Amino acid sequence: MADQPYYLTTPIYYVNDKPHIGHAYTTLACDVLARFHRLDGDDVHFLTGTDEHGQKVEKSAQAAGVDPQAFTDQVSQNFRRLAEDMNYSNDDFIRTTEPRHIEATQALWRKIRDNGHIYLGHYEGWYAVRDEAFYAESELTKDDNGNKVAPSGAEVEWVKEPSYFFDLSKWQQPLLDYYDANPDFIGPDTRRNEVVSFVAGGLDDLSVSRTSFKWGIPVPDDPEHIMYVWLDALNNYQTAVGYPDTESSLYSKYWPADLHMVGKDILRFHAVYWPAFLMAADLAPPKRVYAHGWLLNRGEKMSKSLGNVVTAGDLVDRYGLDPVRYYLLREVPFGQDGYISHETMVGRINSDLANDLGNLAQRVLSMIVKNCDAKVPQPQALTADDTTIIAAATDVLAAVRGEFERQAFHRGLEAIWKIVGDANRYVDAQAPWELRKTDPERMATVLFVLADVIRRLAILVQPIMPDAASAMLDQLAIAEDDRTFAALGADPAVVPGAELPKPSPVFPRYVDDETAA
Repeated sequence: MADQPYYLTTPIYYVNDKPHIGHAYTTLACDVLARFHRLDGDDVHFLTGTDEHGQKVEKSAQAAGVDPQAFTDQVSQNFRRLAEDMNYSNDDFIRTTEPRHIEATQALWRKIRDNGHIYLGHYEGWYAVRDEAFYAESELTKDDNGNKVAPSGAEVEWVKEPSYFFDLSKWQQPLLDYYDANPDFIGPDTRRNEVVSFVAGGLDDLSVSRTSFKWGIPVPDDPEHIMYVWLDALNNYQTAVGYPDTESSLYSKYWPADLHMVGKDILRFHAVYWPAFLMAADLAPPKRVYAHGWLLNRGEKMSKSLGNVVTAGDLVDRYGLDPVRYYLLREVPFGQDGYISHETMVGRINSDLANDLGNLAQRVLSMIVKNCDAKVPQPQALTADDTTIIAAATDVLAAVRGEFERQAFHRGLEAIWKIVGDANRYVDAQAPWELRKTDPERMATVLFVLADVIRRLAILVQPIMPDAASAMLDQLAIAEDDRTFAALGADPAVVPGAELPKPSPVFPRYVDDETAA
C-alpha cells in the first residue's frame, strides 16, 4: 500500500578502524530497500551512522595518539565518505557523540530505571573488549595459545567492578511471547531459531555500566559510571526519530522501525537486549531484525588482524559503482555467508550486465535510431507475443516486492533477469532486422514493444543500479516523473514519435589480463 511510512536502519558502525566491504554490503542492502520503497510510493526514512563510544574506541584513540573525540571525528568521516562513494540515499547520519543522542539515551536510562528494571551491584566476569560484550564461562573456548576467547574469536579478560544491572532475566518469557506473536520479527529463519533457543535457555541479568574507563555516556545521577556501549548504541534508532519526544510527528510516524538490518554477529544485541530494553521502557520493539551473513575472502571473514580486508573503494575503482552494487546483491544469497572473487565479478558484469541487459538495450535502441529516424516507432496492433512480454515486465514487480520484503535480493534479481532473458528471446524470435525488409510496420511494432519492455526493466533496476538505470531511461526519453513503479503500467508507455539520442553502451564488457583469452 502506497504512502505508508517505512523506517529502516543499518547498524551504526564502530569507529575503531576504516570501513571495509562488509560495511558497504549492509548499507547497500538498506539503500536498495529505501530506493525500492520510495519508488513504490512509500514515505521512507533511512538511517545510518557511527557508534563512537566504548573501551575499544578509547584504546584505538590512545594507540593513534589522539583524544577520543578527535579520533571519532576523523573515522566517522570515513563512513560518511563511504555513503557518498557508494551512492547511498540515507536521510540521516547519526553519531552517538551528538548531543541529541546523549540526551535521548540518558532519557531511556531514566525511564528503564524509574520503571524498576535497573539496580546497582558488582560485576565479575569475562569481557571482550573487541566485541564490547560480556560472555558466560560456558560460551568461551581456548585459542591455539591457550587463551580464553569469545565465540567471535575475540580475547576476553576478567573484569571486576561496580556496575548497574538491567534485569534481563525477567524478560525471558515476554521475549519468547513476542517472538511467538511476531514470527517475522527475526530473519532469516535459521537466525530466528538460534535466538529463540538462546532465550529459552535462560537469561542472566545484564551489566549495563562501566567504571574502568570514561569514554561513554555518563549514567544519569551517577557520573562515575558510563553506560554499557550497547545500551548507548542501540538507542540511536530512536534518537534519529525524535526520542524522547514520543509525541513528535517524526516519532509517531516512524516508530517502531520497520527493519533493523544487521550482521549475524550482532543479532543477539538487536533481537534480545534491544526489545527487552524497549519493553522495560514501555516502548514498542522494532517490527523486524534481519541478520545477513558475511562476505568471505579466501574463506575467512574479513578483518584488519587477518590482513584480508577489501574495501568498497577497491572494487568500485576497478569495476565501476553500479556493477559492484549489482554483484554484491546478486552473487551471494542474502542471509548466507558467501565468497566474492574477481572471476565471479567479471562473470556477472560480462554475462548479466553487458551481454544480457546491456546488449538488449544497445541493439534495440540502435535499430530504432537506424531504422526509425531516431524516433520511438508507431506500433500497429499488438500480437499475443507482444502483450505477453509487456505484461511479464509489468507483473514481475509483485514478485520482486515479495522477495525484497523478505530481504531475498538475489531472488528478486533472478525474477527481473528472467524477463531480460525473455526479452532477448523475443528479439531473436521476431527478428526485426528481417522484418525491415519484409514487413516494416511489424518491425516498428516489435521495436516499440522492446523499447517499452526496456523502459520497464530500467525502472525495476533503479534501486540496485540507479545511475545505469537513469542512463537507460534517458536514452528512451522518459521524463523524470514517469520513472516510479506506478509508471510501469502507463499507456502509452514510451511515446511514439519521441526523439531518441544516439545510444551508448550502459554496461561495457570488462576485459583485463586476468580474463582475456
